Amino acid sequence: MKRRVVITGMGTITPVGLNVNEFWSSLVAGKGGVGRITRFDASAFSTQIAAEVKGFDPSSIIDRKELRRQDRFVHYAIAAAHEALVDSKLELDKEDRDRIGVLVGSGIGGTETWEAQFQKLRDFGPDRISPFFVPMMIIDMASGEISIRWNLKGPNFATVSACATSAHAIGESFLIIARGDADIMITGGSEAAITPLSMAGFCSMRALSRRNDAPEKASRPFDLSRDGFVMGEGSGILVLEEMERARARGVRIYAELAGYGATADAYHMTAPAPGGEGAARAMRAALSSAGMSPEEVGYVNAHGTSTDLNDKYETMAIKTVFGSHVSKLAISSTKSLTGHLLGAAGVIETIATAKTLVEGIVHPTINYEIPDPECDLDYVPNKARKLAVTAAISNSFGFGGHNVCLALKRYQG
Repeated sequence: MKRRVVITGMGTITPVGLNVNEFWSSLVAGKGGVGRITRFDASAFSTQIAAEVKGFDPSSIIDRKELRRQDRFVHYAIAAAHEALVDSKLELDKEDRDRIGVLVGSGIGGTETWEAQFQKLRDFGPDRISPFFVPMMIIDMASGEISIRWNLKGPNFATVSACATSAHAIGESFLIIARGDADIMITGGSEAAITPLSMAGFCSMRALSRRNDAPEKASRPFDLSRDGFVMGEGSGILVLEEMERARARGVRIYAELAGYGATADAYHMTAPAPGGEGAARAMRAALSSAGMSPEEVGYVNAHGTSTDLNDKYETMAIKTVFGSHVSKLAISSTKSLTGHLLGAAGVIETIATAKTLVEGIVHPTINYEIPDPECDLDYVPNKARKLAVTAAISNSFGFGGHNVCLALKRYQG
């Protein structure tokens, strides 16, 4: 029989909080993290706003010598992993470290390192490139550094699937535990892509909101006046554990990760398949994996990017999957508050979904002011709602046509 998997630890570094409690409190309060870019001079950019991580000091947990040898996306990942492991109350010295794996992804990886080292190459020549350039920028290094830091010797690799990256990481970690290849997985994603080159690329695609005069209003999923997503950054890490061993430890269990669905649109580099066809298949696959009927689900944490086609087609996909039950669903977009964390979006949204199951509160979709006739579901507009939910799903869709849905259940004890 498939082994059951639960969440026993969570950690975050986000634009709206540097730990899970701060993150969740901001979500419930409807407090967004979007503002004008401060990390570099963005005055020449068509988009001059983003959701930056503020007040983060990695030196409290990472040696200063090591800090210089790691990209910022790795700093975020280590900090979130530290919180998640403390939260899980794992006594690693008493654990079989061969049975603990790490699977942490990133959509872009060490882009800040790429840019800095290219500048050195151009200005001073190849002899000035850091010997740490390659290990600093490669995407698997967040997973590798976490494994090294805590001496975790189980399965170790990274996922890369654009905005579906960390949802894929969680889903694949779920399967690793379910089939018995590990007992515990440290999993999630990390991203630090608010850099000149990344921002210029997304600006060139015309994918970003240009609401520079009102940053706090820029991320507005499902709203008729939405004009693009807002870049975010940060990390989220989960400790996933086989349920019976977690129960034997007597540790707090946040939720059961019950199902995982992954599909491909096979349609376009960046645009979702018409009608959300691939997204609908991912949702159905997750429900089937979890043994759940659509009628059991009370909450959907939407991908909800604040882009025209994504929001419209995701709405259509939800209607396709849930039929007449769709009128009973509460739906919200975490990205309305945090911006879009790219490869780290799926994991912080899974954390938000787990907190919804535990707390009985659905966080709002902020900036929902002008209803879109094509996005006509209950997006929990602007104000949190008390709602007892026993089952929920979280959607993540990425450039390249990658679709992931994770199904969670409230842990019944």
